[in-house]
Amino acid sequence: MDLPQPVIELDDLTLRRFNGEADLPELFRVIEESLEHLRPWMPWVAEHSLAKTTDFLASRPERWASGEDFTYAVVLDGAIVGSCGLFRGGDTPANGREIGYWLHPAATGRGIATRTARALVEQAFRLPGVDYVEVVHDAANRASGAVPARLGFIEHLRRPAERLAPAETGEDQIWRLTRRQAEALAAADVC
Repeated sequence: MDLPQPVIELDDLTLRRFNGEADLPELFRVIEESLEHLRPWMPWVAEHSLAKTTDFLASRPERWASGEDFTYAVVLDGAIVGSCGLFRGGDTPANGREIGYWLHPAATGRGIATRTARALVEQAFRLPGVDYVEVVHDAANRASGAVPARLGFIEHLRRPAERLAPAETGEDQIWRLTRRQAEALAAADVC
C-alpha cells in the first residue's frame, strides 16, 4: 500500500506523524490552551480529557497502517501548534479523501493552515486512485472555509448536518479540488 510521507518539511513548519506517548504532554497542553478557540467548531472538544487524548494518540499507528487516517502534528519552530489529517470520511468513496486541520490560536492568521492543507493535498494526490480532495466544515466557519478557497478548491455542495458544536449552523459546506484542477493550478504556479 502506498502511504503519504511520514514527515513533511515546509521551511519553519513540519508536519510529522504523532509519536504516541512522547507527544502526549505537549499535545494535551496545546489542546488545553486552544479549548475556547476550538469549542465553537470542534465537537470533540466537549469530551476533551487526558484519557481521550491518550486514546487518540494510541490509535494513530493502526489507522495510519490501514490507510484509513493519516494524522500529523503541525510543528512550528520545534513546537506542536495543532493537528491535521488526510482521511476517508464516513461517506467518502474510495477515489476521494478529506483533509482537516486545527491550530492553536497563537498560530492562526499566519498562513500555517493554508500551507498545511496544500501539503496534505499533495500527499493525497500521491496516493493511487485518489481523484479528488475535500474540505468539509460548517458553513458559518469562515476561517476554515478561507483555506480551501485560497488553494483553488471549488465549493462543491452544501448539505444539512447535525449540529454537534455550539457555533454550528447545521449546514456543511464542502469544497472539492480534483486532481485535474490541482494539476492545472500547479502548472499555472497558483497552488
